[in-house]
Amino acid sequence: MSERPLLLLDVDGPLNPFRARFARHRGYVTCRVHPAGWSASQRPGSRRLRRGLRVRLHPGHGAQLLALPYDLAWATVWMHEANEMIAPAIGLPGDLPVIEFTDMFEPDPEGLFWKTRQIVAWAAGRPFVWVDDMITDRDVAHVAEHHDGPGLLMPIDPRRGLEEAQFTRLAAWARSL
Repeated sequence: MSERPLLLLDVDGPLNPFRARFARHRGYVTCRVHPAGWSASQRPGSRRLRRGLRVRLHPGHGAQLLALPYDLAWATVWMHEANEMIAPAIGLPGDLPVIEFTDMFEPDPEGLFWKTRQIVAWAAGRPFVWVDDMITDRDVAHVAEHHDGPGLLMPIDPRRGLEEAQFTRLAAWARSL
């Protein structure tokens, strides 16, 4: 087992700044993909289905993430499709571990983000950073109380995605362990 901390990656928000005002967002490129869940919700034969779901990704993010002293894993609704569709577009290996979420989008009785409990269980006490656009103060408090190791939750603005300041913070946090 690796001694390195985990870096748990969400796609939409951190890697795909889907709320960005401009289509040409600071070095990002537009990709068209066909994730199964999205495709199933489209009208058969529609133009939208033929074109695919638009995601904006930064081709340099893979190298920046791989340069950090972390073991990367996906913590996203894309699950295994992140390895197939997102990883190649940003330069990550296509075999990263995936947290296989159950009960996606189900409301939590304590108001936590639906990913939070499963992330804590999956990390199993190992130090981790989780980057996501949906993290709240409740999630931070829950991790502090229920995770046996160091944990850092980094909310990411879905209009901006991961930025240099966050990469710097990620490197500093790993060094501090």
